[in-house]
Amino acid sequence: MPIYEYKCDVCGHEFEELVLSSSAENPPCPECKSPDTAKMLSSFSSGASFDDPVPATPPGGGCGSSGFS
Repeated sequence: MPIYEYKCDVCGHEFEELVLSSSAENPPCPECKSPDTAKMLSSFSSGASFDDPVPATPPGGGCGSSGFS
């Protein structure tokens, strides 16, 4: 089950919720109990930032590649 971030449209409270992937409704706000919440765009937390350089792929080292041509 994924964890999603939500923001309440009424009081502005931001919260996280563990949600079943088949759930179609957004959860109510835990602060004001309003059903008017919106899923927030969030980034995957991998420990790297967007400013970190992307590591170069070594030559001949692709997926399923043994390095031979």
